Amino acid sequence: MKILVMGPGCPKCEQAEKTVREAVAEAGVAADIEKVKDFQEIAKYGIFSTPAVVIDGQVKVVGKAPSKKEVLGWLE
Repeated sequence: MKILVMGPGCPKCEQAEKTVREAVAEAGVAADIEKVKDFQEIAKYGIFSTPAVVIDGQVKVVGKAPSKKEVLGWLE
């Protein structure tokens, strides 16, 4: 599983990354988590508001930090 956390480094983006890492650890799934800060790379996914989370190429959330419950639901 490949998880991309999109965001330039704002507090909400940092929160999104932290939440994703906590959820992955709690779920015990194998996942590569990558932080993407490059706006051109982010725009390739049609994302123009951050933070955003992409799992295996699917955009899961845009413009807000997800809750751990949301992320755990995506990992099932």
